[in-house]
Amino acid sequence: MVARLAGARKAPADLVMRARIVALSWDGLRVAAIAGELGCHAKTVRWWLHRFNDLGLEGLEDRPITGRPRRLTELERSRVIALVKQVPPGRPARQADGKLVPADEAGPPEWTLDALAEEARRTGIEVGRSQVRRILLTEGVRWRRTRSWTRSKDRDFEGKERGSSACTPARPTTRPWSAPTSSGR
Repeated sequence: MVARLAGARKAPADLVMRARIVALSWDGLRVAAIAGELGCHAKTVRWWLHRFNDLGLEGLEDRPITGRPRRLTELERSRVIALVKQVPPGRPARQADGKLVPADEAGPPEWTLDALAEEARRTGIEVGRSQVRRILLTEGVRWRRTRSWTRSKDRDFEGKERGSSACTPARPTTRPWSAPTSSGR
């Protein structure tokens, strides 16, 4: 059964690798050689050999996952992530006449964790602010917008130069002071 599983093409890859560890050990290879052939660590090879020796074929299977099951399904997690990609309902959009008008006056102008959690609850996903944060951090999704005051689309806007105003000069650059290294005697 182990030899057949080691050569299987349709079985789970981790189970096939574990069976190959056992099969290669039966062929007389040492732990270091098995690890080199399979591209894994020698501790991994020892672990699965000991487990197979203790439990037999059942030792190659994964153990049941312990802990609390996830409250949200993968579909609900995906829907929370998809919310970030949508335009917030309160963000102003430029109309044909050039005026900025939000689609929903009461909606948030940008996504915050509170706004995302509220929108998720509105769509039927019972999730809190901290869980939204954990989901987004785990997936590497950015929900914060860049600061709008750093750039302006106004043609008459003049950015500030080095100082904060014309009357505040920029800090002069001077050579760093250094103390003498000898006492001069």
